[in-house]
Amino acid sequence: MISNASVRLIFGVLPMVGQKTENKGIPTLVKNQALVEQRRRQIVDAAVTLFIQNGFHKTTTRQIAQASGISIGSLYEYIATKEDVLYLVCDAIHAEIEHGVAEALERARKGRDPLAEVIREYFMVCHQMNDHILLIYQETQSLPGKWRRIVLENEIRITGTFTRVLADLMATGALPHISPRKLDLVAHTISVLGHMWTFRRWFLANHYSVDEYITLQTQNILGMCHENAS
Repeated sequence: MISNASVRLIFGVLPMVGQKTENKGIPTLVKNQALVEQRRRQIVDAAVTLFIQNGFHKTTTRQIAQASGISIGSLYEYIATKEDVLYLVCDAIHAEIEHGVAEALERARKGRDPLAEVIREYFMVCHQMNDHILLIYQETQSLPGKWRRIVLENEIRITGTFTRVLADLMATGALPHISPRKLDLVAHTISVLGHMWTFRRWFLANHYSVDEYITLQTQNILGMCHENAS
């Protein structure tokens, strides 16, 4: 399992000295960018565990501060609301998933069956981060509109990776030609089937091993590619 502490945060550029700084769109008066990153990393690592255990709404900012090892007053130097923390958590989880997909793609390029291998690697990332992905599904609706849009854009960006893989394989002749519209649908199917292992695991894990699930869904995806060939 990927530990909460392994969740990587990818923050913004260094702020202009003397001005109110923003990091991931969340304002802070703290001018030391390294300290902002460090403290927000502490906050996110603590909040991930609490949100998974208790849910977003039942978790208090005081609990987050205590688990982070900082005072409640200090907490509000780095975030303004609990929703800010949820946004940072979702962003960190997406960064970890995207990192895993990028690594999977690099390994898959060296294999004999790149599409099957990138599907396997991606599904394993979803398997390892099942609680984190479920958290995003359950709590994204609690985000303000501007944060929710960014979280959904992150999802689209990750799905775009699969679109590019499919397009590259079509270009080499490894896959039959698929129209752009159908290509997007296949890419989104890959993305959602990875997530399905997370939000339907209460049933699926009792009937299939993760390897069986990956094998069967890979066959379905490859079949979808050939059925939609133009």
